Amino acid sequence: MSTSSLFLDGLARRAARPPRRSGVALLRLLGALLLTSLAEGPAARAQSFQSPAPFAVLLDSASGTVLYEKAADELMAPASIAKIATALVAFEEIAQGRLTLDSEIAISENAWRKGGGVSGGSTMFAQLNSRVKLSDILQGIIVQSGNDASIALAEAVAGDEATFARIMTERVRALGLPKSVFRNATGMGDPLQKVTAREMALLSDHIIKTYPEHYRIFGQREFVWNKIRQQNRNPLLAMEIGADGLKTGNIDESGYGLVGSAVQNGQRLIVVVNGLKTARDRANESRKLLEWGFRAFEPRQIFEAGEIVGEASVFGGEKGRVGLKAKGPVSLLLPRGSSERLNARIVYRGPLTVPVQEGAEVARLLVTRGEVKTLDIPLYAAETVQPGTLQSRALDALMEAATGWVRKALSRS
Repeated sequence: MSTSSLFLDGLARRAARPPRRSGVALLRLLGALLLTSLAEGPAARAQSFQSPAPFAVLLDSASGTVLYEKAADELMAPASIAKIATALVAFEEIAQGRLTLDSEIAISENAWRKGGGVSGGSTMFAQLNSRVKLSDILQGIIVQSGNDASIALAEAVAGDEATFARIMTERVRALGLPKSVFRNATGMGDPLQKVTAREMALLSDHIIKTYPEHYRIFGQREFVWNKIRQQNRNPLLAMEIGADGLKTGNIDESGYGLVGSAVQNGQRLIVVVNGLKTARDRANESRKLLEWGFRAFEPRQIFEAGEIVGEASVFGGEKGRVGLKAKGPVSLLLPRGSSERLNARIVYRGPLTVPVQEGAEVARLLVTRGEVKTLDIPLYAAETVQPGTLQSRALDALMEAATGWVRKALSRS
């Protein structure tokens, strides 16, 4: 993995003024050597907000900026926030035409016993051997947190819950989320069922942007089924802070958790907290994080759409490097009045091999603010690079061999 790193004393300054197309810093690695330019001055300050939640993330949806994180990549038990992934599979099944909102879902004895009223857990109170439209099943899962509805959906899609859980895991892997593993559709305790706060925030962001017509269910305040009215368990919906989703969870293994989202003045934030001791703590901490995020940050554009943000080395090509750019402008949210410096790195597996196709995803831009991974976005080749002449390829091979020798020498030192 090649890494290009520049500790950008200038990136924060750049963010405070219109970006320029000329003089873009080259962020690249020659061989195994990490080239780092450290700005003078104090080290980046710690996050000004502190939460007692053992796990937490606050994400700006538009820019992808992480405003706050705490143990964001550590595995945790999800409880019922796992049902966000359950809903994702249903939304994808609808999008692919395998199910419709009018599809009837059978309530098996297994779904009724494990997740119905007799189970003692959260339930939709669907009747044994009844058939329920998918539109109602989704409300049962999302609004009422019904375990019976979740199991019934799993059986309808995959035949059994274990197979459905594997599908849940596969779907989040396809979104680039490598850590979360699902073992059931309900979030019931299982020692192998784990997620991370960051991945739940990114999964929720994907649902919000990809399935807006279904996402609205997460903001529904109540749902009546079998003549039983149940309120949405998400406390943020009643706080008049612009909240419109997503899901709460609580089992002994997880503590009290919540994935929420709110919009103020056109800005959407997504919050994740987990491991809290009480439902009140869950509500208070998620609200505090959202209010702090809306109040304490301001947007800064650091690269215009189409602007070259760096270069990657190319092996055996007609050119030795290829420019890298993002899709669209690159923006961050930065603390108002902050002097914190940003660390920016371009990371790629390289050198890249030819042919390199224009528009191919070949690298990632990582930006950190102190200990917070503020931004992680893909970068794409700005042009096509074809294979070079035999002579140029031979020279590249010689350089690569020399680089390998340097790597080995450094590893022994």
